[in-house]
Amino acid sequence: MSSRRTAGAAIVAQLEALGVRRAYGVPGESYLEVLDALHDSPIHTVVCRQEGGAGFMALAEARLTGGPGVAMVTRGPGAANAAIAVHTAWQDAVPLVLLVGLVPADDRDRESFQEFSPAGWFGSTAKKVLTVERPERAAAQVAEAFAVASSGRPGPVVVGLPEDVLVGPATASPVPARAVADGAVSAAQRDRLGALLDAARRPLVIVGGSRWTADGADAAAVAGWAARRGLPVATDWRCQDIVDHDSPAYVGWLGYGRDQVLADALDAADLLLFVGCGYGDVLSGGYRGGAPDAVTVVVDPAPELSTHQRRVDLHLLASPAAFAAAVAEDGGGGEPDPDWAKRLRAAAVRFATPASGSGTGQGVDLDAAMAALSDRLEPDAVVTYGAGNHALWAQRFLPHHGPGTLLAPRNGAMGFGVPAAVAACLVHPGRQVVSVAGDGCFLMNGQELATAVAYGASPVILVADNSQYGTIREHQERHHPGRVSGTALVNPDFGAFARSFGAHGERVWTTGDLPAALDRAFASGTAAVLHLDVDPAVLAPRGAR
Repeated sequence: MSSRRTAGAAIVAQLEALGVRRAYGVPGESYLEVLDALHDSPIHTVVCRQEGGAGFMALAEARLTGGPGVAMVTRGPGAANAAIAVHTAWQDAVPLVLLVGLVPADDRDRESFQEFSPAGWFGSTAKKVLTVERPERAAAQVAEAFAVASSGRPGPVVVGLPEDVLVGPATASPVPARAVADGAVSAAQRDRLGALLDAARRPLVIVGGSRWTADGADAAAVAGWAARRGLPVATDWRCQDIVDHDSPAYVGWLGYGRDQVLADALDAADLLLFVGCGYGDVLSGGYRGGAPDAVTVVVDPAPELSTHQRRVDLHLLASPAAFAAAVAEDGGGGEPDPDWAKRLRAAAVRFATPASGSGTGQGVDLDAAMAALSDRLEPDAVVTYGAGNHALWAQRFLPHHGPGTLLAPRNGAMGFGVPAAVAACLVHPGRQVVSVAGDGCFLMNGQELATAVAYGASPVILVADNSQYGTIREHQERHHPGRVSGTALVNPDFGAFARSFGAHGERVWTTGDLPAALDRAFASGTAAVLHLDVDPAVLAPRGAR
């Protein structure tokens, strides 16, 4: 690295000052100066095999740590590949900073090699798009990106790095991290909330979002408060790790694949209290669930409430942590219907219990597979999955005992599970990490097995092979019976695929063979893939409803 301090070096120094431990990326000539500075940096550069995988890893890091994840990609094609992670971070409300190398400033608007417009591409799916125009401003703009990504409703910020600006001189020191406001609940607001709860007979608390603390203290405090008050607590879709499933207040999750009992409870509730999330389409079944006259309270530090699409009787401008601190002083009050929470809790336990025995379908029965996997999961195990019908089994039957134990995209992005599992292993070395994938989802980023092996990550990945895009097949059967089109897949041997990377790999043909295969995978000490042959006609769990 040159003895002259450049903007590229200033950016890396700023990342260090902000506490960044890992940056995920695919190298490009457009940001060589940043890569050069990382050579001497304590920041661990994780070299990935595709920019979408790098972005997903950074997003997973953010979900696990609470701070912005960092991804680095090059201009044009690199940025295009990373767009899926930006969209996921936007819809999932996860802080992400994407550093994108750009063509030299002097070459703009000349159809230069790989030129594109960051604002044009990302302006509608990022909280902010910045372009470093002056070397002296590079560090400050990176600090700004982190603050914007973390504040209010978190999300992605894209920072463009023109190649010629990166090599310019920059003597400015790193700037301090900006404090992110938590908001607060006043005594009057707490009393108002208490009065509304006291008047309710069928209240329902729904928690979600991404501003819960990584240590889980605020989530535990809210669940404990709810249990003391007799309030049932549900979670938004793919947020079910926020509440310990052993909590007496936990009654399951809303969204795709939810229990009909809980969906009916959403309609019957006379008070809805949203903490960290809002009334959205997935949670409500396309904006149809929930009584229109139900009193609605929203706890969210973002004043605009862009994801809450219904009435608001009380808006508490507070983060989950600030809300947890406020309700810790709540002495309780009126009792809701005593059978309300008890009935929902019992239904949630039934819904999360896989059917006993093996199904009548061919191959591995996924109900039994999830039971076998659940028996082997440690309490702090991290579970990941992407999108597809295979996730119905994992999200229904695998237990969670606190925040940071589930990584799954709320925008339905396929290909998320494998890179998320790799990142989880790097963030939490020594913890169990399991990914449940479908055959279509797995091959969208299965090449990141190479990254796992390169950095000693050891996730256990179950691939359910039904030789089709099962979710779309299910929609086709519903809307165009007997006219399946464009959803069939021809797959490799995923176990052999894994072994070619130096990972452990097996093919499992029957349910009875799975327990021993799981034990071998967990004992392998390396990344492991179990290829499960499943019946293509079985598109949903058979467990009791």
